[in-house]
Amino acid sequence: MLLPKIMRQFLDFEKPVAELENKIVELQNVGQSSDVNITEEVSRLAEKAEKQLRAIYAKLTPWQKVQVARHAQRPHASDYIKALITDFTPLAGDRLFAEDKAVIGGLGRFHDQTVMVIGIERGADLDTRLVHNFGMARPEGYRKAQRLMRMAGQFNIPVITLVDTPGAWPGIDAEQRGQAEAIARSMETCFRSSVPIIAVIIGEGGSGGAIALATGDKILMLEHAIYSVISPEACSSILWRDATQAAQAAGALCLTAQDLSRLKLIDTIISEPVGGAQRDPTTMIESVDAALVEALSEVSSYPAPILQAKRRDKFLAMGREDLS
Repeated sequence: MLLPKIMRQFLDFEKPVAELENKIVELQNVGQSSDVNITEEVSRLAEKAEKQLRAIYAKLTPWQKVQVARHAQRPHASDYIKALITDFTPLAGDRLFAEDKAVIGGLGRFHDQTVMVIGIERGADLDTRLVHNFGMARPEGYRKAQRLMRMAGQFNIPVITLVDTPGAWPGIDAEQRGQAEAIARSMETCFRSSVPIIAVIIGEGGSGGAIALATGDKILMLEHAIYSVISPEACSSILWRDATQAAQAAGALCLTAQDLSRLKLIDTIISEPVGGAQRDPTTMIESVDAALVEALSEVSSYPAPILQAKRRDKFLAMGREDLS
């Protein structure tokens, strides 16, 4: 197990692993300042920590997956764009009101193929989270996404969306500017698109704010991501009048990738490194790269009318198929 070069943030249920890794760091510091040979002990502790980590992540509860999906050190939309898209040219503004920095998008090349990429960016620290409004888009963000999707259709360019949001911004300013209509129009624009749309849920897929960009021909989802009509906390507050019941709500919502695959609401689960995407972002991004290549190859050959019909039938079938 390679120790992190940056300060790793541990979740509550990862405490046993945190204790072991802290011991390893302490031993390594001792080894650097003395002639004591600590190699064998470090190897033993590292092996024990990795075994513990595998055991924990093999049986995560839905609530624990919620915490992993929200982990601040998971790779964000901007990280995937930087790693996977070359010659990226960002495009800004909805041409109606303003630029919404929660939604980032633009043209670039993915494996030498021109693509339109649209992502919801949460930010990596407090400053960038404030800039990107914690990944909660306002109407102008969704209208920008619509503009970019229509542009992609005009030039016959496939669309890749990267979804990571707790939901659309619920402020009064967003409601005054037509938040619900903007989300609905984004879904309509996806359905009407004449080019392939591949959606990847990379972290938290919350409510209509996520669906607005996830109405695609292929919906890919990271192993420990979540996708739900409402957050567990909000669901708990509504059903039990008690926000502390979020863990129970998470189990009832069937929001994990495994649940959604069983319910046939997503197409592909992308495996994460042991311990989640946050422990090895490079490997995670490589896995998303491979999954995108496969998904694009599956849908790129369809003529526009067939592509649109398949997309429509895909969503009309949700909730109607026999899952027994």
